[in-house]
Amino acid sequence: MKTKVRELRYQRGITQQQLAALVHVSARTIISIEKGHYSPSLMLAYRMAEVFETTVEELCCLRENRELEDQAYENL
Repeated sequence: MKTKVRELRYQRGITQQQLAALVHVSARTIISIEKGHYSPSLMLAYRMAEVFETTVEELCCLRENRELEDQAYENL
């Protein structure tokens, strides 16, 4: 799943380790989310959205991810 975590983290000037501490996960989890290898749980997405003062929908690129998923289903 695509997210804006890396982009928003850079804008805030915080490290992966700092973000991880703020949302109570490991830096490895943040790295995996930023690379698109891991989709955050709803609670983790909510915590990150609070840190970045945005919505979960914006943080997790809801519209874009939904369109990609819809396209994948249409191609089956």
